[in-house]
Amino acid sequence: MTRVFFVRHAQPEHNYPDDRTRPLTEEGAADAKIVLDTLKDKEIDCFYCSPYKRSLSTIQETADYYGRSIQTDERLREREKGRDGNNHGMFQKRWADHDYHEEGGESIRMVQARNIEALQEILEANRGKNIVIGTHGTALSTIMNYYNPEFGCNDFLRIIDWMPYIVEMDFEGQEMIAITEHAYIEKEFKGNAQADKK
Repeated sequence: MTRVFFVRHAQPEHNYPDDRTRPLTEEGAADAKIVLDTLKDKEIDCFYCSPYKRSLSTIQETADYYGRSIQTDERLREREKGRDGNNHGMFQKRWADHDYHEEGGESIRMVQARNIEALQEILEANRGKNIVIGTHGTALSTIMNYYNPEFGCNDFLRIIDWMPYIVEMDFEGQEMIAITEHAYIEKEFKGNAQADKK
């Protein structure tokens, strides 16, 4: 069995202008310690991550604990936001139609395709190992939807405030056979999401 521990990043500085280099808040950096507390007895063999700073920072202490390097993969990045991409009123639109996206942005299906491609390669290269993947809210949600098509917008909104969030998926080959939520810390998602959550 191959075990993958997906770690959605801790709370970032939401007003930071560049998505790729957005750092964690002081609280987020402190909250990232739950990742090590959760994974320090899981005998982790390897670490993969989105190249975004907030994801790397969230799993760095745990990688250091195991004496492992973190391999980044551009395909594991978060959804690209286009024009009006921060208008969170479009959550329902994107989840209702996985091909829908704003101008210059990515659809759910586009994010899912590249994340699943990366995950399947990681699984093939690390059969029988315990793996950590540093990820993002939408990216992780598209992976969960791939293995459970019933996962939709309400499920995405359930976890939107969980930063960090640690969920384990167990695989036999490429088949996902079990999923277990391990830990999360609730932090308010900044933006216009509250209107969507009512």
